[in-house]
Amino acid sequence: MFNKVFIESNYLEHPRVFRILEKIKYQDKIPINDIGDVWGRVKKPYLQKRTNLNLFIGAKKGQLVKEAPPAYGAGTQKHFYFIHAYNCIYECEYCYLQGHFNTPDLVFFVNHHEIIEEMKEVALNNPGCWFHAGEFSDSLALSHITGELPEYFDFFKNNPDEKLEIRTKSVNIKELLKLKPLPNIFVSFSLSSEYSAKKFDLKTPPTKHRINAIEKLVQAGYRIGIHFDPIIYVNNFEKDYEDIITNLSQVLPDSSLAYISIGVVRFTGDVYHQTIRNYPDSEISHTLFSKSEDGKVRYNRPMRKWILNKIREKLLPYYQNDKIYECMED
Repeated sequence: MFNKVFIESNYLEHPRVFRILEKIKYQDKIPINDIGDVWGRVKKPYLQKRTNLNLFIGAKKGQLVKEAPPAYGAGTQKHFYFIHAYNCIYECEYCYLQGHFNTPDLVFFVNHHEIIEEMKEVALNNPGCWFHAGEFSDSLALSHITGELPEYFDFFKNNPDEKLEIRTKSVNIKELLKLKPLPNIFVSFSLSSEYSAKKFDLKTPPTKHRINAIEKLVQAGYRIGIHFDPIIYVNNFEKDYEDIITNLSQVLPDSSLAYISIGVVRFTGDVYHQTIRNYPDSEISHTLFSKSEDGKVRYNRPMRKWILNKIREKLLPYYQNDKIYECMED
């Protein structure tokens, strides 16, 4: 799976590091003083992740929990995200990570106790707030390797007023099924139409498999969130989303649904240009976007509103309107 594994010297004997190394394949193990001394110091092309992927293991330093931007999540409470890893094994053509970091190499952080301590402070100052996992790496795709989920479940069991969102495109739910669902923990799946998932969500599980995973979690008692985001306009857009929403409604009743976010594809300028370089033949690279007032590259406002209204229209026969919100829209 990995070419080289770089491990911070202070963590060479850490039990979590031993667990990770037992579960992965790698060619070489290299001790380092600090992840920041090596990771991303030299520009590494994003698509080298296909053939030459390294792993870094160590401690997350600096601010461990950060406040999310406006319109990030549901509700009126404050939203924060914590960082358990950097980069992703998936390769979505629109992913902002390709322009965010200087390298596609993965980082696993193992100082989860320190992250949780900072979450305690944030919760103390912001009662009833939301925490989100999955901002810089899929929350579940490698959870059987990293093994941190039980620690976070313990925190939210002891802090029932705070909420956790676990964001994913994965179907790797076996670690979740080992744990008792909590009413303040929500597993949220990013879903695209079957066509879009196959075309743009490279290396991710097909949409129908994600829906199967949702069904298993519903049966186990989990509350589910859905992200139809980013929505990409293609031919047969309406029919494709009507099909997926119909299929979803058959396994996810409104009573098990916490929220649905809807949002259109959008980029910062740097990420957009990186996307064109990495995927010149993609439909995304040949789509007419415009630069909006917030600096994002995306469809013009009338187009965005038309897309979002169409999706909402198709959701309303199955789900309550007040559970649907628009993500990152002005």
